[in-house]
Amino acid sequence: MLTNIMYVTLYVRDQDRALTFYTEGLGLEKHFDYSGPDGRFLTVGPPGSVVELILWKHGRTAGQPVGAEPGTVPGPVILESEDLWTDFEVLRSRGVTFDSPQPEEYPFGVRIEAVDPDGNRISLRQRRGRGQALATPAG
Repeated sequence: MLTNIMYVTLYVRDQDRALTFYTEGLGLEKHFDYSGPDGRFLTVGPPGSVVELILWKHGRTAGQPVGAEPGTVPGPVILESEDLWTDFEVLRSRGVTFDSPQPEEYPFGVRIEAVDPDGNRISLRQRRGRGQALATPAG
């Protein structure tokens, strides 16, 4: 029986650049960094998470799924936040750029998207609890 999602692979051109973005920019932790006969196996993930992102060097398809039609963009990796407004400010101060000036509320919570250096879309989300309104920043 299947029990969990272990890895999600993101294709990147430069693993060191991607590692910097995901650790110093998004605040994920490096889990594995192993150079083997098939290439460098490099993973990151949120602290305490069992799901890891593999940052796999594959320059030809970086930011695109293998076999994708030219100009297509894969679905985003979605990372969850307990307080997206606060995390948004922290990440923006670290140099992460977003597709809109601030997170937006939608029926299930709040969200905003960023793009990594290789064009992989990273969606940050905060779920709305049942009957719970999300706090927006004062101002």
